Amino acid sequence: MAILDIIVAPDPRLKLKAEPVSAVDASVRKLMADMVETMHLAPGIGLASIQVGDLRRVIVVDVSDPNKDRDPICMANPELIWTSDEINFHEEGCLSLPEQYVEIKRPDAIKVRYINEAGEKRELEADGLLAVCIQHEM
Repeated sequence: MAILDIIVAPDPRLKLKAEPVSAVDASVRKLMADMVETMHLAPGIGLASIQVGDLRRVIVVDVSDPNKDRDPICMANPELIWTSDEINFHEEGCLSLPEQYVEIKRPDAIKVRYINEAGEKRELEADGLLAVCIQHEM
């Protein structure tokens, strides 16, 4: 695995649109693993591929306790397929905007469809911090 450089705003690459992954192959799995390692070292709880200069639509999130077993979730082509009507405000930060925090309004619960690191299609229902993190990275 490798530590990737995180792009910091106002770098124009952060405004590019990531492209869907056609298949989760060895190069996508390596990207996911490198992103997880980079995110943990930063330290952060989420990272999008665009933040490391890769235009494939990949995100990684990990809201687990860093002092216990880590439990990262790697997603290719994440797509929100449901959002709750309940809206909450959360203070959010971003690894590409160091030391800047802003209160953001987002649905409290979501359902996301994605492809995992094994190439399997999955759906995940999330609420609280995990829902916030996934939406932020998407």
